[in-house]
Amino acid sequence: MTTMTHTVPARATAALKNLFIGDALAMPVHWFYNVHDIDRAFPKGINTFEAPPAFHPSSIMSMHSTSGGGRKRAGNQQPEVVGGVILKGKQAYWNRPNVHYHQGMLPGDNTLNAHCALTLMHTLAGPDQHYESDAFLKAYIQLMTAEPPAHPDTYAESYHRGFFANLEKGLPPKQCGAVTHDTPSIGGLVTIAPLAMGERLKGTSLADTRKLCRQHLALTHPDAFLADVCDAYVELIDSLLFRDDDDAVEDTLLKATRGLSKRELKKLVESQYTEREVVGSVLSTACYITDAWPAVLYLACKHHKAPLKALQVNAEVGGDNVHRGAVLGVLLGLINGEADEGLFARLTEHASINRAIAGLVG
Repeated sequence: MTTMTHTVPARATAALKNLFIGDALAMPVHWFYNVHDIDRAFPKGINTFEAPPAFHPSSIMSMHSTSGGGRKRAGNQQPEVVGGVILKGKQAYWNRPNVHYHQGMLPGDNTLNAHCALTLMHTLAGPDQHYESDAFLKAYIQLMTAEPPAHPDTYAESYHRGFFANLEKGLPPKQCGAVTHDTPSIGGLVTIAPLAMGERLKGTSLADTRKLCRQHLALTHPDAFLADVCDAYVELIDSLLFRDDDDAVEDTLLKATRGLSKRELKKLVESQYTEREVVGSVLSTACYITDAWPAVLYLACKHHKAPLKALQVNAEVGGDNVHRGAVLGVLLGLINGEADEGLFARLTEHASINRAIAGLVG
């Protein structure tokens, strides 16, 4: 059982608020892969919540399958998932070039994976409510299949489409996790922080919490290396949440590396390279966890004393900045014990998020 101090709830609260801030801040330039396109769309930078531009220069949503995970395949006869089962009313946007993945969303709206995190948080509400995979899956399926839609997003990542394609085939929910080329992606970690903190704050051991998080991840992202990174993320959350002082924050971050050595990451943090040179040339901006995880740690190390700047820089390097931003936001909240309350109040779902945090943190 971990001893609680007054700073622990503050850190957890800030981390969860920042998850949604980091997501919404990056949303308008999500999956922009040319930074010059970001600069053209937002010449003053990403300093606050914005609506997504109508034209997305890097969008390949029209190439993605609407009947399962991955890309469209010629001759595919599978029933439609997008429009028929999930994202009801949104299928037409998938067949047009350069449609924004989050078209029609408003400043301060959160993307789908953040709504999944909020859904999980609501299942953990209450002082004695521990994680149950059946409860999460029931709530997840309700979120995704609701009509009218229970979230504002147009796009669902490959793992969502694969899950519901398997569910439509009659597989039990616990066996619906699909494997595609992008299963080991940073988006798989978005729901992990609420689960990890919720269980640790209720007295679950770190070992058991780590095991629960692995099991939860496997429901939608069955991948061994991603599970290994998930372990590192849970251990890092725990270290930052319950630390006694701030002296070793950067070293704690560097110890969490997987696939890129601590020494290599430290050299990048201390180098004269710009953030866009590191996350864009040295490390890919794409979703794949091999580069996305060290990119999060790099940005956290470099800017942990200026959390809003870190989230803005993350947005402005592009790629899968939304899901990196959610994970990065958690780390920054744990480190600083506070979130930008002005931005948080402008989140569309701030009232619901506040209730969920109160239920989870107490």
